[in-house]
Amino acid sequence: MSLSRHTVTGLISTSGRQFEDWSADYRLFSQARFEPDGVFDVIRKATYDQLEHRQPYLVAMDDTISRKRGRKIPGTSWRRDPMSPPFQTNLVWGRRFIQISALVPSAASAAPGRAVPIDFAHAPTPPRPPRCASEADRLRYRQQVRASSVSQRGVERLHHLRSRMDQEGGGDRALWVMVDGSYTNRTVLTQMPSNTVLIGRIRRDAQLHPIPEPRSASARGRIRRYGVDVMTPDAIRVDPGIPWQSAPVYAAGKVHEMRYKTVAPVLWRPAGADRPLRVVVVAPLAYRPSKESRVLYRQPAFLISTDPGLSPEQILAAYVNRWDIEVNIRDEKQLLGFDEAQVRTASSSSRAPQLAVAAYALLLTAAIRVFGVNGNPAALPPAKWRAARQKPRASTNDLINHVRFELWGRAIASSHFSGFVSKPSPNQKPQNHRPHLSSSLFYAC
Repeated sequence: MSLSRHTVTGLISTSGRQFEDWSADYRLFSQARFEPDGVFDVIRKATYDQLEHRQPYLVAMDDTISRKRGRKIPGTSWRRDPMSPPFQTNLVWGRRFIQISALVPSAASAAPGRAVPIDFAHAPTPPRPPRCASEADRLRYRQQVRASSVSQRGVERLHHLRSRMDQEGGGDRALWVMVDGSYTNRTVLTQMPSNTVLIGRIRRDAQLHPIPEPRSASARGRIRRYGVDVMTPDAIRVDPGIPWQSAPVYAAGKVHEMRYKTVAPVLWRPAGADRPLRVVVVAPLAYRPSKESRVLYRQPAFLISTDPGLSPEQILAAYVNRWDIEVNIRDEKQLLGFDEAQVRTASSSSRAPQLAVAAYALLLTAAIRVFGVNGNPAALPPAKWRAARQKPRASTNDLINHVRFELWGRAIASSHFSGFVSKPSPNQKPQNHRPHLSSSLFYAC
């Protein structure tokens, strides 16, 4: 609800307590007086209500960086800027967080679902020891770096999520995790929790092997764990012996006929010989930047699934829904300012962003309960320049404006309609513009 910066003092002013003692608000974060896991447990249980019995629980995992300026803020360090151009890697000073969002499906097949954050954790890296440090300190630092890598922290969050589901009676429900290429590696694949399926992107030059043939009784030597032949996802794409297939998948506002090739089961050495995989190669999608431009093609995508029994249609539909976690992260940065709080202790630096993301998740959960996954609030009529067609779902801005209308609409509502029947002034001279309070509050973008 805050119209200013999303700091602790901004929240105090929004709640009308700027003339009271503010120390308790800071102790809420500095002394860790609330448990984020308990808040996210409530949100996760609410997402269960949107699933059918035995339906797999789809989640997406990704990490993000919040840029900071202070050199003494806990958890800050130099990070690779993901927005760097391909020809130059840039570094930014900031903090790293890992987020897991539940992908709530839509009731209709040709409609978008919605991602709801269910886990948000600070993932800092240890400080580098000084040059005069001992060899034991350097060895300890290298061990801490390996333990705090984004892949290792992601595995820990997945185990935490899986254990919470098992404790709540959801041990028989499968967990599907959609990740990008940064989590499709040996660290994650060899430490996956039980009853969990990972669907992620893989390099085009990854070396895949077929299942080895059964060994004859007269053969000698070591038992072969991988097949002799070697294939790559890019070689599968250009192989004429593997036919292209198509499947209808909803993405970007309409149903697309995605062309793909698939091979299963295959083995990948980083995953281990005891984990067969299914590889799916998605053909480049044709598009036109404008009506007059020629047809262009995007890059092909290469996916793997740790469950080779899944159909390619299920893998494609699940992975396309992963894009909503990018929408979550964008809204958390641009609309909620999840890391704008000016706090300096280690506990506050972790708790304040978690509370902001939890508030955002509660907003989305409440919208799903009241309006449905694809519903739109109707209390505020759309602006005249908005398209007449119905939006596929309410945006975060729509939900925030609706909450403002519910909380503040009655307080500032006019008791008469004198301004409604007043005629414009016949004076032709330019008049001073007076901003309209309700429009600026309820139609904020």
